[in-house]
Amino acid sequence: MSKVTVLGGCGAVGSIAVETLARHDLFHEVVIGDLDLDKARQLISRLGSPKISAVYVNAFEPETIRQALAGTDVVLNCIGPFYSTVKPILKTVIEEGINYVDICDDVDVTLEILAMDKEAKSSGVTALIGMGSSPGATNLLAKLAHDTLLDETDSIDIFHTHGGETIEGEGVIAHRFHCMNIDIPMYLEGQLRYVKYFKPDGIALRQTFDFPVVGSGIPIYPYPHPEQVTLPRYLKVKQVTNKGSVLPNEYYNLTRDLCGLGLSSTDAIEVKGQAVTPYDFAVSYILKKRDEILQATGFTKPCGCCSVIAKGTKDGKAREYRFHMASRSQALGEGTGIPAAIGVILMATGKVKGLGVLPPEACLDPMDFVGLITRVIKLDTKKEGGESFGGVIVEMVDDKGVVTKLDI
Repeated sequence: MSKVTVLGGCGAVGSIAVETLARHDLFHEVVIGDLDLDKARQLISRLGSPKISAVYVNAFEPETIRQALAGTDVVLNCIGPFYSTVKPILKTVIEEGINYVDICDDVDVTLEILAMDKEAKSSGVTALIGMGSSPGATNLLAKLAHDTLLDETDSIDIFHTHGGETIEGEGVIAHRFHCMNIDIPMYLEGQLRYVKYFKPDGIALRQTFDFPVVGSGIPIYPYPHPEQVTLPRYLKVKQVTNKGSVLPNEYYNLTRDLCGLGLSSTDAIEVKGQAVTPYDFAVSYILKKRDEILQATGFTKPCGCCSVIAKGTKDGKAREYRFHMASRSQALGEGTGIPAAIGVILMATGKVKGLGVLPPEACLDPMDFVGLITRVIKLDTKKEGGESFGGVIVEMVDDKGVVTKLDI
């Protein structure tokens, strides 16, 4: 029996991870570490599990982290935005000598925490980073295709979209602004390159994609996720890209356009005698308009899909594998929180191999993950009018373009 502490356990992702871990017999205690203890108590009441407790945590106050981690076997970090929170948290966890899992999807800070590998090894710590949907499940599905399904792998393209979550806060908007403002890595023609979201090189990479269950012709945009940086370190490939969006398109467009106008700036300006930051106004405006947009577009339920497209050759012939994790009733919370919980389960059962700071493809067997996710994720399998609500969908495309659906 193990004790796990979920930092940020009240959020859209953390709360799903808490619920998933509390259901598992492996854990005798699940601790929510969060700034908002009232919200934590409400979650405990809703879940109704005697295993769950709560403790105050501030990501920027190391002593509160230390106190929360007393007696913990594994810590799961879901406190975003990661570009500002993950380094102080991971530093503290390493000092305490506790194994660690996170869902960090900010590529710039991923490079910085990978540099903490030596400290983690010295403390005997295994830190599994980026163990969500993208990154996380995407890394492992890419590794599965590369290692077992294809003889040679040319490209790994990762596409994702989601929307309609019941919970969305400032941290989510801050992350999207961050993704649009920083240099975006893309591994193209065997080289790591950086493009800018609003510049011609980034605009040229925009496209549309048909997501099973969720919708066809959905616009997707370059995303600065870690897969483009970490996968080429462990897989022999010529291309790794990552593109995504948020649904409905009208909501994503609002965020994009305000960011493009410079309203993500945190430099205060004077408005009628008061200092106002464009960022504070933009976040408040986006969150206010969100409900209106969801209602106006009829987008009243969550949905999401994350796809990994692996292309290469098998027996000398062109071959493509498409992995889709799709749902018409679940979105960011489930799509990220459940893989994160699976990462914790794998850590607690000794399935994460090696010491140091490691992305999923460096320390996990994809089949260990697949074996759990098909039992734990519980993506929709119901039918309505003969049409699937979703699930884990795998397709193979042969050299003649014939598509075959595979069982998983």
